[in-house]
Amino acid sequence: MTRETETRLSPADDARAVLARLGVDPARLSGGDRIARSPLDGAEIARLTDTTPAEAEAAIAGAAEAFKAWRLVPAPERGRLVALLGEELRAAKEDLGRLVTLEAGKVPAEGLGEVQEMIDICDFAVGLSRQLHGLTIATERPDHRMMETWHPIGPVGVITAFNFPVAVWSWNAALAFVCGDPVIWKPSEKTLLTALAVTALFEKAARRHGKVPAGLASLLIGGREIGEKLVDDRRVPVISATGSTAMGRKVGPRVAERFGRAILELGGNNAAILQPSADLELALRGIAFAAMGTAGQRCTTLRRLFLHGSIYDGFVTRLKAAYASVKVGDPREAGVLVGPLIDADAARAMDAALEAARAAGGTVHGGEVVEVMGQGQYRRPALVEMPAQADIVRHETFAPILYVLRHDDLAEAIAAQNDVPQGLASSIFTNDLRDAERFLSAAGSDCGIANVNIGPSGAEIGGAFGGEKETGGGREAGSDAWKAYMRRATNTINYGSTLPLAQGVTFDI
Repeated sequence: MTRETETRLSPADDARAVLARLGVDPARLSGGDRIARSPLDGAEIARLTDTTPAEAEAAIAGAAEAFKAWRLVPAPERGRLVALLGEELRAAKEDLGRLVTLEAGKVPAEGLGEVQEMIDICDFAVGLSRQLHGLTIATERPDHRMMETWHPIGPVGVITAFNFPVAVWSWNAALAFVCGDPVIWKPSEKTLLTALAVTALFEKAARRHGKVPAGLASLLIGGREIGEKLVDDRRVPVISATGSTAMGRKVGPRVAERFGRAILELGGNNAAILQPSADLELALRGIAFAAMGTAGQRCTTLRRLFLHGSIYDGFVTRLKAAYASVKVGDPREAGVLVGPLIDADAARAMDAALEAARAAGGTVHGGEVVEVMGQGQYRRPALVEMPAQADIVRHETFAPILYVLRHDDLAEAIAAQNDVPQGLASSIFTNDLRDAERFLSAAGSDCGIANVNIGPSGAEIGGAFGGEKETGGGREAGSDAWKAYMRRATNTINYGSTLPLAQGVTFDI
C-alpha cells in the first residue's frame, strides 16, 4: 500500500491497518466500553476494555515479583533487553510513527521524530548499563574505605500524557529496565492504541531476550481510579507522572504521603526573548516552529515572546505572514504543518483563552476554525499582541497561541519571563555574548531548560529533561536522571584491626 493510498483511507481504517502490522491482537480492539478515537476526524477506531481493579492488583504484584529476579540480572544483560527493544523500534519506526499521527494528530515528521527519540533513549540506556557507578569517598579513619553503591529500587509506575504518547514511556522505561526495575504503564485515555503497539513491540524484544521475567512490563488501561491505585501502592516506590499541574498537585502529595518518590513533569508556559542583535532569519524559523509545532500541544511549546521595541513592528509583521501562510489540515497530507487539536475540550480551551486575551486588551491574529474533516478540531494558530502580561498570559493553554509582549530592557524581559508559576523551558535569541551569559546566569532564566539561539523545544535525550516551580522539579532521560530509578547506599569497610570512630569519638568497654 502506498503512502498516497493510506492517506485516502479514513483515519480509522488507516489506524487499524497499522495496528495489524504492529502485531496488536485484534481481540483487544473490540468489545470494550472505552472508545479510542482519532483526532483527525473524531471517528471511532476501536473499543477497548478497561483494566479491572483485580487485574491492576495482579499487575502490581507481578511487577513486585519480577523485581526480585530482574534486580539480580547483571546490568549489561539488562541493557541487552533494551538494545533489542531499540531494534524492534527501528524496524517498526514507520508504522509506529504513523500511528502517533493517527492517534495524537502530529504531522508525520513529528510522529517519526518521537519514535526516533525512543530509539535514541534505548541507545543511551544500553551504554548506561555499563556505567551505573558510585563514588569512592575520602574517609577520615585509617584502614577504612568509604564508597557509595547504587541498587535497583523496585517497580516504577509511569503515567503519560497524550501529546508524547510513546516517547515519555521510553524515557522512563529504558532507564528503569537497565537500572533493574519493572515498569507499570498507565497511558493517557486519549492515546491507548499507541500504548498497545509499544507493549506488543516490547513483548517481541522480551521473547528474543529469553530471560525476561513475567511482569517486567505491564499496561493498565483506564481512568483516574486505575491511576490512583498505582499512585497509592507502596510496592511501587517511584511514580513518574507527566501531565497537567492540576494532576501533579494530586499525585505528588499522595506519593509523598507514603514516602514514595515522584518524578513530576507538569505544566510549561515557555518564553523566548528576542534581542536586537539576533539573527532575525534564524529567530523567525525557531520561533514559528516552537509556537506552532504539534498544534501548540508540546509541554515545551513557545507561548510567550518578549520582543524588543526597536524591532517589534517589523518582526511582528513577518510573524503574522508566517502564521497566515502555514497550512492547517489532515497531517497525513503533504505540506501540512499543523494538525488538529486533540479533542473538543482542547478547542474550547483555546477559544476561551482568545476571548480572555481580547478582554485584557489583546489583538488576536488567527485562531479561526479550519474545516477539514468530520469532527476534527482544527484551528489556525493564533498570534496575540498583548499590552501586558495579563492573567491569561500567565496561564498555560495547551493550544497554538503565542502571546507577544514588547520590552525595552533585558532585565525587564527576564523578570517578566520568570513571573509565571511554571518553569520548564526558555530561550533567548541574541548575538550579544553578554546578553546570552546573563540569561544563563543565576540571575537569568529560572527554568530547567534555558537555550540560546534555539527555541525552548528541541531537548535531546542526552540532557536531563524537566523544570522547576509548578513544572514539578522532575528530570527524565539523560545526564544523571538514572539515579531517580535507583537507591543509593553509603558503605564503609574497615580492613584494619582497630575500631576508630568518626569525629574522634572514643568508646571503651
